[in-house]
Amino acid sequence: MVISTLTHVTFRKLLLAWYASHQRSLPWRFTKDPYKIWLSEIILQQTRVAQGLPYYERFIAKYPSVTALASATEQEVLRLWQGLGYYSRARNLHHCAQTIVAQHNGFFPTSYQALRMLKGIGPYTAAAIAAVAFKEVVAAVDGNVYRVLARIFGLTYDVGTSQGRKQMHQFATLLVDHLQPDTYSQAIMDFGALQCTPASPCCATCIFKNYCIAFYTDRQKVLPVKSNKLHKRIRYFDYFILTYGDVIYMKKRIKSDIWKGMYDFYLLENEQRLVVNQMNDPLFCLAQKHHLPVVTFEKEERHLLTHQKLLVKFHKIEVTSAFLQEANHLFNQFSLVSFNRAEIETLPKPILIQNFLKKLNDCTVFE
Repeated sequence: MVISTLTHVTFRKLLLAWYASHQRSLPWRFTKDPYKIWLSEIILQQTRVAQGLPYYERFIAKYPSVTALASATEQEVLRLWQGLGYYSRARNLHHCAQTIVAQHNGFFPTSYQALRMLKGIGPYTAAAIAAVAFKEVVAAVDGNVYRVLARIFGLTYDVGTSQGRKQMHQFATLLVDHLQPDTYSQAIMDFGALQCTPASPCCATCIFKNYCIAFYTDRQKVLPVKSNKLHKRIRYFDYFILTYGDVIYMKKRIKSDIWKGMYDFYLLENEQRLVVNQMNDPLFCLAQKHHLPVVTFEKEERHLLTHQKLLVKFHKIEVTSAFLQEANHLFNQFSLVSFNRAEIETLPKPILIQNFLKKLNDCTVFE
């Protein structure tokens, strides 16, 4: 077994020297405002910087302070978040802002432990805020840090388990620079994002090449160890776009799922793909009774979520006034509400729905 000869002091020295020359010029790097640091961390969870930066800038422009964010409605926050996915983050962001205003007079708690008490702020985010904004000596540990430390020091802790993550966190804590924990935290994040990347690490130019266990044992692809693999659940969606004149009927999702608070079309979900005319659904059966034609968009859309794969078909039904009169109670039952083109633009929608509307040339579904 190869053992690393790299000391903690040398690791910090080399890392900080690398960061001085390679740090990314990002807006939240030039502030100690915990609100801006918090916002950037929430947006960048499982989001690349290139994708998240425009969202950060739009949020700061519209909500320049935690008080401004707390004053917004959930629908406004979700609409601005639209396209990033993981919508529970947006809901927690909004709720947390309201808590900070209501319980802390608009000021962020200044310690890791106090930040952890806020809903939506997990161990990594709390540590990042505490280290960068308040210079607390605490390790902010995420996938980047797991990867960097596992490869360089040859750590085989299984980060797919709670015990492995705990061990990795304990090791990471020993490395934090006590004089500049803020700079250190940002340095190790950038090193993982730019140098020690997941698929193709830049080993030839790496400052740790003479020390890295993964490099010497050719284990870049197996470190860090992560045993649990995600098994995606397959769900079959059939969306029905009910139109009448220049309006379309949509509904707000109220169940506690990832799209809670978002708007989509009338949905039928099944364990397998069903033939349209075999669907036993009261609204669809009523459409058949009125002899309303169903136009099916041939392409099946595939939408990947963290634990799920959605196989989606879209169908369009142009309804009549006679149908609407008879279906009124069903529309109320299913919370279907009519919106015109301009109103739909303001609604928060899953990116799946937004992309479908875009593909129809600026909502030509109304035509």
